[in-house]
Amino acid sequence: MAKPNIHPTWYPESKVICNGEVVMTVGSTQPEINVEVWSGNHPFYTGTQKMIDTEGRIDRFQKRYGNFGKGGNKKSQKKSDASQK
Repeated sequence: MAKPNIHPTWYPESKVICNGEVVMTVGSTQPEINVEVWSGNHPFYTGTQKMIDTEGRIDRFQKRYGNFGKGGNKKSQKKSDASQK
């Protein structure tokens, strides 16, 4: 049983507003919630996120580690070939 007069007012139909339009309704202790970003306009969720390559770091990483785990190590392959002879 909840104690009277100590709990905030509960609004079961609070409006979440983004860029002046209501995007959803939720339960909250505030009647309106203003947000700048939500999943409907965030680049990660909409698929428009771009990878920023500063100074070719992604290219350097791909060059160094791009084949890691694909086909094994050349040195270990040479040792196994020599042991088979």
